[in-house]
Amino acid sequence: MGDPSLQSDSTRTRADVHRWRRYLADERAEAAVYRNLSTRRSGEEREILAALAEAEGRHEQHWRDLLGDDVGRPLAGSLRTRVLAALAKRFGSVFVLALMQRAEDRSPYADDADATPTMAADERIHGEVVRGLANRGRMRLSGTFRAAVFGANDGLVSNLALIIGISASGADRHFVLLSGVAGLLAGALSMGAGEYVSVRSQRELLEASTPHPEAQHAVADLDVDANELALVYRARGMTEDEAAAHADEVIASLLAAPTTGGVPVVRSRSALPRPGVTDDADDHEAIGTGTSAALSSFCFFASGAVIPVLPYLFGLEGWPAIGLAAALVSLALLGTGAVVGVLSGASPLRRALRQLGIGFGAAAVTYLLGLLFGTSTG
Repeated sequence: MGDPSLQSDSTRTRADVHRWRRYLADERAEAAVYRNLSTRRSGEEREILAALAEAEGRHEQHWRDLLGDDVGRPLAGSLRTRVLAALAKRFGSVFVLALMQRAEDRSPYADDADATPTMAADERIHGEVVRGLANRGRMRLSGTFRAAVFGANDGLVSNLALIIGISASGADRHFVLLSGVAGLLAGALSMGAGEYVSVRSQRELLEASTPHPEAQHAVADLDVDANELALVYRARGMTEDEAAAHADEVIASLLAAPTTGGVPVVRSRSALPRPGVTDDADDHEAIGTGTSAALSSFCFFASGAVIPVLPYLFGLEGWPAIGLAAALVSLALLGTGAVVGVLSGASPLRRALRQLGIGFGAAAVTYLLGLLFGTSTG
C-alpha cells in the first residue's frame, strides 16, 4: 500500500494528494528543526541531530515519489512545526527538544496506509532519540530550574491563599497588604533556606559515596593473586561474577600500566568507579549548587508571591482587589503549568489547567476558612 508504484493517477484522490503534500511539508519543516538544532550543538549531539535530519529527508523523498507530478509548489509546514523551526534557529533549547518529542510521538504514519511500516517505526524511534536528548537538557536544568519554577508556583498559591483568607475575614486593605508582604518575605526566606539545605545535603551524600582518594592509590599495591577488590564492586551493587570479572580487568590493567619510578600508574576512574555512574561531575551538575538553588528559590518565590499583592499596592480593596489578584495569579499559574508540561513532554494545556485547579483549590479552602473566622470573631 505504501509503494508509490501502486498509486496510479486514477486511484488517487484530491484528498490523498493534499494529505501527502501536507506530510511532505511537515517532513521538510521537521528536518529544518533538527538541522537548526544541530548547528547549536557539538560532538555527539550534533551528529545525532544531523542523522535525524537525514532520516526526515528520506521520508520527504517518499512523499515526493508518491506525489510525482502532483508535488506542486512547496507548502508551508504546519504552524507547530514552523514555530519549532523558528525556535530551534534562534534558541536551540531543551524546550524545542521537548516539543519535538511530543511531535514525533504523535506521528500519524502508524494509521496511514500510504506511509510504510518502516516510516512509522522510524518516527517512533525518533521520539525515543529526541526523548534522550531532551533528558540531557532536563538533567542540566533539574537543580536550579526546579527550584525556580516550583518556587514561583508556591509563591503564587500560598500568598494568594493568605491574602484571600485575610480579606474574607473582613480585615482592611492595609492589614491585608502588610500580611501579603510578610508572607512574601517569610515564604521566600523559608524556601531559599530549605532549598540550600536540601541541595547541600544531596551533594554531601554524593561526595560520601565517591571512592576515597587513598583507596584509589592503594589499588596499585594490591596482591595480584589474592585481593579484595571484587568485594568493593559487590558492595556497590555488582553481582559476584560481574565483580570478579571487573576486578580481573583492573588487575590486568595494573600489569600493563606504564610505571613511574617502578610504581604502576592507574587511572582512578577505572579502578574504583561507582557502578552505574560514568562521571561524578555529571551528578554534581545535575543537582546544582546550594547557593544557586537557594537564590533561585528565593527570587522566584518572591516574584510569584508579589503578584497577589499588586492590587492592594495600587489601592484596591475588597472584591475588586480579590478578583484582580485571582486573574493575575491565574495567568501566572497557567504559564508555569505550561512550562512544566513542555519540559516533561506532556500536554502543556493539561498541565496548565491542573496547576490552575490545584492553586485555586487551595485558595478556595483558605477563603472559606477566612469567612468562617471572620464570622466567628464578628
